[in-house]
Amino acid sequence: MRTKVVRRGLIAAGAAGAAAGALLASTASATPAPAHADAVKPTVVLVHGGFADASASWEGVIKRLQADGYPVVAPANPLRGLPTDAPYLASVLKSIQGPIILAGHSYGGAVITNAAADNPNVKALIYVAAFVPDKGEQLGELINKYPGTQIPDAVNSVPYPNPDGTTGSDLYLKADKFRSAFAADLPMSVTNVMQAAQRPFSASSFTDVTQAAAWRTIPSWGLVATSDKAIPPALQRFEYRRADARGTVEVSGASHSVMISHPDAVANLIKAADRGTR
Repeated sequence: MRTKVVRRGLIAAGAAGAAAGALLASTASATPAPAHADAVKPTVVLVHGGFADASASWEGVIKRLQADGYPVVAPANPLRGLPTDAPYLASVLKSIQGPIILAGHSYGGAVITNAAADNPNVKALIYVAAFVPDKGEQLGELINKYPGTQIPDAVNSVPYPNPDGTTGSDLYLKADKFRSAFAADLPMSVTNVMQAAQRPFSASSFTDVTQAAAWRTIPSWGLVATSDKAIPPALQRFEYRRADARGTVEVSGASHSVMISHPDAVANLIKAADRGTR
C-alpha cells in the first residue's frame, strides 16, 4: 500500500509538472523576447585621420568597445588621398560579414563618407571631430569655411616620389605646433611621442573631390570637440546639421584628439548609434 501511495504521488507530481511546463511554454510564446536580445553585435570599424595611426588613435575606444562585446577592426588608413584611401577602406568593409558601424576621425570622416556608399552592411556612420564632405566638395574648401584652424600654419610639406615618376607632397605637423594644433588637452609626454610617430598624409587629400556622400542614405552621428584647433567646431556643427545627424555630442574642452582624451564619450556615442539602428 505504501508503494502504491508513493507511485500515485509521483504520477500526480509528474502530471502537475507537465501542466506547468505547458503553461510556461504558452506564456513564453505569447511574450516574445526583445528583437535585439539575441542579435549579434555589429562590427565597429574605426578609421583614423592624418598625422596619426590606428593604435594610438583608437586604443582607449577599442578597449571599451571590446569590453562590451563588440568586434572591432581599426585598419591602417593609407593616407594617400581619397582616390586611394576610399577604395582601400571599401575593400576592408567588404571583407566583414554582418552589420557594420563605421567611425571616422578627422580626415577619416571624408574617407568613410566615400567608402561606405552602396554598402548595405554599414548601418551607421560616426563622425568624430571629422570632415563630412558632400559630393563634389574638397577638404581644403571646407576647412576654411569657418575661422579657427591652425593646420595651414602648422604643417611642413615634404616632397615624395610617386610610382609614375611625378612628385607628391606629404604633410607633417611641425614639432613645435603639434600639441597646440592637434592634441592640446593631452600631456606633453604623450604628444611628444605622437609627434615623433606621426604618419604624414598626402597634400592631395585637401584637393581631392568627394565622389559620394554616404551620409545621405546612412544614418549618422557626430561628436564635436569644442576646443578643436584643427577642424573648427563651427564647421563640425555645420556638417552634422547638414547630414541631419540623429545625435550630436559636444565634449567641452576637447582637442582634435578627442578619441584619445575622451574615449568614453566616443565609445558611448558608438553604442548609442548601435541602439539607434536596431
